[in-house]
Amino acid sequence: MDLSELLTIDEEAMRLKVKKTWLYARTRELGPGSIPVVRVGKYVRFNHADVLAWLQSLQQAATGPQA
Repeated sequence: MDLSELLTIDEEAMRLKVKKTWLYARTRELGPGSIPVVRVGKYVRFNHADVLAWLQSLQQAATGPQA
């Protein structure tokens, strides 16, 4: 992972076209299936490719395996 490519909460929310509050709520969830974040002290950063893969896995889980 290239650390220079990490995005802030504002940048990731803009790319996903979601509200920051929705994204902050996802970062508070723990355990398997939670959004992938990099924590830097009290700050959270995102690797956009990892977040897209996470969203795709959620979509596949919701629709079931595709043949």
